Parts: sequence; C-alpha cells; structure tokens
Amino acid sequence: MTSPVIYLVVPCYNEEAALPVTAEKLHEKLSQLMHEEKISPDSRIVFVDDGSKDETWRSIAALHEEHSVFQGIRLSRNCGHQRALLAGLMTVRSRCDAAISLDADLQDDINAIDEMVEKFREGCEIVYGVRRDRTSDTAFKRGTAQTYYKMMRAMGVELVYDHADYRLMSSRALEELSGYEEVNVFLRGIVPMLGLRTAEVYYSRAPRMQGESKYPLRKMLAFAFEGVTSFSIKPIRMITFLGVSIFLVSLAMLVYVLIRHFLGYTVVGWTFLAVSMWGIGGLQLLSIGIVGEYIGKIYLETKRRPRYHVETYLRDEIHYK
Repeated sequence: MTSPVIYLVVPCYNEEAALPVTAEKLHEKLSQLMHEEKISPDSRIVFVDDGSKDETWRSIAALHEEHSVFQGIRLSRNCGHQRALLAGLMTVRSRCDAAISLDADLQDDINAIDEMVEKFREGCEIVYGVRRDRTSDTAFKRGTAQTYYKMMRAMGVELVYDHADYRLMSSRALEELSGYEEVNVFLRGIVPMLGLRTAEVYYSRAPRMQGESKYPLRKMLAFAFEGVTSFSIKPIRMITFLGVSIFLVSLAMLVYVLIRHFLGYTVVGWTFLAVSMWGIGGLQLLSIGIVGEYIGKIYLETKRRPRYHVETYLRDEIHYK
C-alpha cells in the first residue's frame, strides 16, 4: 500500500489561545509521519472554525498563509461541535484516503495517530481512540461518565466505551457516513452503525494545555440527552410501562376506597390524596416533556434544513483523487 493521504480534522470554537501550540504539535507529528513515509506528503491539517467569537479564524488564516499543510474551513455560524466536525469530514472526504478527527485542546494523545495509521494500512476502515483509564478526571466526572455509558447500553445504543470523537475514518467510511442525513447529529452513535472493519488504539488523556473547556456540565448533560433521544425509543416505552403501572395501581386504590366506604371508614386521608395528586401530576408533565422532545426532533427532521453552511475553505490547489 502506498503512503496514504491523511487529513487531521480539528473543530475549533474560541480556540485562539490554544491554536499556536496545537498547530505546532500537529505539524511536528505530521512531519514525522511523512519523514517515516507512513503517510503522503499531501496530508493536511484542517481547522474547522465553528463560528468563533474571538480571533480563531484570523489565526487559522495566518497558519494557512505560513504553510500549505494548514487548511481552514469557516462555518457561517456556530453549529455545535458535532456539526462542525461533520462539516470538516464531509468537506475533505474526497480529498484524502482517511481523516482523523481530534479536539483542538490536544488532551487526546496525538502519538496514538501512529498506531491509527498502522491499523488503517492493515485494512481497518474505522479506528477508535479509546482512553486507557480516567485517572485524570475528577471523581464526579468519572462517575457520571461511567453512568452515562451504562445508561446508553441499557437504552440499546451501541457506543464504544471511553471513546469520544478521536477516531480515524477511511474515505469509504466517510462516504457511508454521508448517507446518514439526520439533522440531530450524534457521531458517537452513528459511526458504530456503519458496520465496517474496526480497531481500537488506547491512550492516556492529558490535562488541557491552553484555554477553557467547551463542555461545561450543562452542555455535557445536553449532549448526553441528545444521544439518548437520537438513538433510542426506550424512554417512550418506559412512559407506556409507567402509564400502565399507574393505571393498575389506580384500579387497586379504587377497590381499596370502595371497601373502606362500605365498611364505614369514610374519612379520606388528605396527605395520601395530596401526595398522589402531586406525584401523578409530576409524572404526567415529565412524560409530556419526553414525548415532546421526540416530536420536536421529528419536526426538525421533516424540515430537512442544512446542518451547516461552509462560508470559506482555505486550501492549496493540489491534484486530488
């Protein structure tokens, strides 16, 4: 197999502080692989600006002017990490043999790229970067992450445990991915559905070098909820089961109340009545909210609106396959 053309796709949102260090380290890694003839000299680093509010795009443009190895994709507005990553992958899929997605903070060990490329050269279409452990996380984050993966498995969603969005995808895998046109994008759930030959490489996650995390607790919870509602209807089935259970309990309570009435015990327990009303009311509102979330997703899908708009693509004019 000839040296493959590898593109590194890096979504960026307000990463002005991290970009200089990130660009330097990724350039060093790509240069090393080129020198060892493991990848083609036509390989590139593509930064995807997801509507940043700082000078991220100006930094990307400066890097492109400085060296042709750097390319830049600018989205017309902020679309979110998953859509920005998808935009980058779909834009470069016809220009490379494989694309590797990773975050701009470089907490994911870039030395794992070497093994990813080796697995690709051996015939794997998708190579997942999987964390060896979570010792660098706080106890809270470690516990919530483990709970999340177990919950997703229980909901019937196929995920790679301790894998985020650090992965290699061949051009074939990217073409298959392009066929998934849903508006609600959750790549961690979509990619395992492709059914192509896969492999895993393990690495240790490092602390963030520059800037601030773009995934505070609020966004992490929203992302988790997106994953559940995009790939599983079990919450709807749980509501059905809950409704049947409450109905059966209500029938039992009706029999209980009638027996007490005929026995002459007519004093109604106010506490029991109040708790029942609040409990059933809360369950109804929760159920309506979950059903509404699914209906909202159906509404967005039926509109078929574009998931992103590429405003600018800075690239060198080399011959592509």
